[in-house]
Order: sequence, then structure tokens, then C-alpha cells
Amino acid sequence: MDRPPDATLDVQIDADTISATIIQALCMGSGRLDRTELEHLEEALRGHIALLLPDARTAARRLWHGSIEAHRITARLDDIARQTRQGLGQGPLSAHVQVRQLARDCQWLLTRRAAEASR
Repeated sequence: MDRPPDATLDVQIDADTISATIIQALCMGSGRLDRTELEHLEEALRGHIALLLPDARTAARRLWHGSIEAHRITARLDDIARQTRQGLGQGPLSAHVQVRQLARDCQWLLTRRAAEASR
């Protein structure tokens, strides 16, 4: 399932808010890593991904199923869904790495969404 249980189906996607969260997550790391802040960022990013992933899957289904692009995109979407279930791990470094990965995944989904909208 691509959505966590707390995600709602009728929430509007706010690209500006998502972008701000991505920037915040990617800029973190200079100085001491705050576990609480990383937890909040992880939660926000997982929520953004939960909103973006279903549309990305729908767009991927429109591709020719035998194509390399369809396979590559479907595999990436599956990896993103799996990454959202990873958790932060035990130490501050693993939490930092997880948040940065979720931010990159979220950025990729947001970019794909914008590209789909411009078609």
C-alpha cells in the first residue's frame, strides 16, 4: 500500500510546502543532528510521498508496459514505497541518511508530477 493509514484521499498537493520541506531536509547536516527535527522531517516527507506516489503510479501505468522506461519507473516507485517503511534507524547518522533519501525521493516525485502536468 502506498499510503500510510493517516493519509487522506482528498488532500490537495501543495508543491510549495513540499518543496520547502525538501529544502529543509537537504540543508540539514551542518552542526549537531537533532533527532526530534529528523523525526518531524521524516514524518512530513513520508506524508508528502504518500500524496505524490499514487499519481506517479497512475502515470507509470499509462506507459507501454513492455518498455524499459515503464520498468525503470515502476521499480523506482517500488523502491520509494519501500524506503518510506525503513524508519530512521538507531543513530543520528542513519536518521540523517534516511531523511536525505526521503527528500530526494520526494523531489523526484514532485519533478515527475510537474512534468506530467505540463504534457
